[in-house]
Amino acid sequence: MRAGPARLSGGQTGGMVHESVHVSTTIDCPAGDVYNYASNPVNLSTWAAGLAYQDVQLVDGQWVVDSPMGRVVVAFAPSNQFGILDHDVTLPVGETVRNPMRVIPNGDGCDVVFTVHRRPGMSETDLAADVDAVTADLAALRALMEH
Repeated sequence: MRAGPARLSGGQTGGMVHESVHVSTTIDCPAGDVYNYASNPVNLSTWAAGLAYQDVQLVDGQWVVDSPMGRVVVAFAPSNQFGILDHDVTLPVGETVRNPMRVIPNGDGCDVVFTVHRRPGMSETDLAADVDAVTADLAALRALMEH
């Protein structure tokens, strides 16, 4: 279950704005095929080494995987026709990180865009490492889908 947006006094929604880096790749494969593959948690270990070292397991209704950050829980947005692959990753310390991701049709292929947010306390080096990991993951997804 996802938590709703933070409420500020006066009923406004919001929170601290974090630096964002948009990482993208173009894949010569239909958007629907890429979406269907990438949205299946079972496939994470084949393309998302930055998140999944090994096979993802369904444990008590949650997708669980050993990651570079330790054992994490991954929850994808419900299946949709818009290419939204947002997913929450709950870290071993209990913090949940929301990861915006989209598959966008582009001719006979698609663009895949992942937004990396700089979390509070995250150094420039850590942010760069996250961006590098996502870049490698999207390159692996592209290689899988184009072959």
